[in-house]
Amino acid sequence: MFKIAIVGRPNVGKSTLFNRLVGKKLALVDDLPGVTRDRRAGTAHLGDLTFTIIDTAGLETGAPATLAGRMRAQTEAAIAEADAIFFMIDARAGIMPDDRAFASLLRRADKPLILIANKAEGRAGTAGAQEAFDLGFGDPVGLSAEHGDGLSDLYSALREALPEATELVEEEAEETAVTLALDDEEDGSELDPTKPLRVAIIGRPNAGKSTLLNRILGEERLLTGPEAGITRDSIGVDLEWRNRKLKMFDTAGLRKRARVDEKLEKLAGADALRAAKFAEVVVLLIDAAAPLEKQDLTLADLIAREGRALVIGVSKWDLVQDRAGRLKELREEASRLLPQLKGTAVVPVSGATGEGIDALMAAVFAVHVTWNKRVSTGRLNRWLAAALEANPPPAVSGRRIKIRYITQQRARPPYFIIFGNQLASLPESYKRFLTNGIRETFDLKGVPIRLSTRTNENPYDGKRRK
Repeated sequence: MFKIAIVGRPNVGKSTLFNRLVGKKLALVDDLPGVTRDRRAGTAHLGDLTFTIIDTAGLETGAPATLAGRMRAQTEAAIAEADAIFFMIDARAGIMPDDRAFASLLRRADKPLILIANKAEGRAGTAGAQEAFDLGFGDPVGLSAEHGDGLSDLYSALREALPEATELVEEEAEETAVTLALDDEEDGSELDPTKPLRVAIIGRPNAGKSTLLNRILGEERLLTGPEAGITRDSIGVDLEWRNRKLKMFDTAGLRKRARVDEKLEKLAGADALRAAKFAEVVVLLIDAAAPLEKQDLTLADLIAREGRALVIGVSKWDLVQDRAGRLKELREEASRLLPQLKGTAVVPVSGATGEGIDALMAAVFAVHVTWNKRVSTGRLNRWLAAALEANPPPAVSGRRIKIRYITQQRARPPYFIIFGNQLASLPESYKRFLTNGIRETFDLKGVPIRLSTRTNENPYDGKRRK
């Protein structure tokens, strides 16, 4: 699959075109210039063509060590990686000095290039599109990324710019998904190792999320630095770890809602939470120097309510002095403060040195197996009989609650149903007793457990006594 990078100065509509081509609102879009900072890739569809599209930041000026300089380096990396370039200008604004600076950079790249005059609808747009001839890249493609006008012209230009690559795309065969069979008579799993494992990394600002993911990838793929709140978009990257395919998401830092007043930070926070909801395993990254604060617990509770598996990563571990004592303290805090996710793995890591990365990934794979686990009905009911004998449910208003049997309806996360009589009166404390027993007996640590009740129907209910 060939790659196309969208480049141009800030606020010309690059992210809008990116979202249009991938068919989803993946990239944050706002009228404020400079929203995009990292480069972001997605699978684009244009007619019968399928390719990888890369959204980039504007051409920023600044020393290499500054945030602007690091953003520019991300854009240059996208240009080097791409097979062709979509060079976008704002047709209504006309040619600006930054457009000419970009043009000089792209000439040195020596890649097939398509000049796009965005916002070309109306008289003002038509005049700006004609002005784009001065850049020396031939006929511009006039389109409206917001409304989808002009995409047929973009398709023709792409076929002309990359004739060999676009011919190969038509011949690609579709992959067939493989689904594993599940044996209902024994313990089983809904795990499908052919599909990439989706992992989201979330946490407060400046916890080291991007640094950690760069260390896992082995390259400076994501923008990092001492400034808090650098990441805005949730960036998904594909990788392979120990022969297992993954898609990992770096997300924006999440602060307490009361402290968030900027519209852009609200958009970034909502995007981060969306990434966590669509992940299978979530790594909650906390700073080793800070205790588990209310914001961390709120995020963990959100993960539990969404039914995702959890691993707690303790970042910046290379800066900790009393490591054994600090790790014991954090694990005790997690066990006490997160009863709904009891047994969650707490793994110390350092994105700066790479320490603990193997242990973190091992914990991610292990909790994913647990999240997909199915327990046979026979084992569940043998456990239930022993639990009821040791601690029978209490009587309510003089009426005995009778639990008959239990079964697991599904996994991802594990979901169990208890059948019996008078279960509407079953106290929450007894449900917690059953949930904790299931977790301990069948080793379902670090994943939320769903438990519901279903009362057997009374065939004589509603009939008058004669």
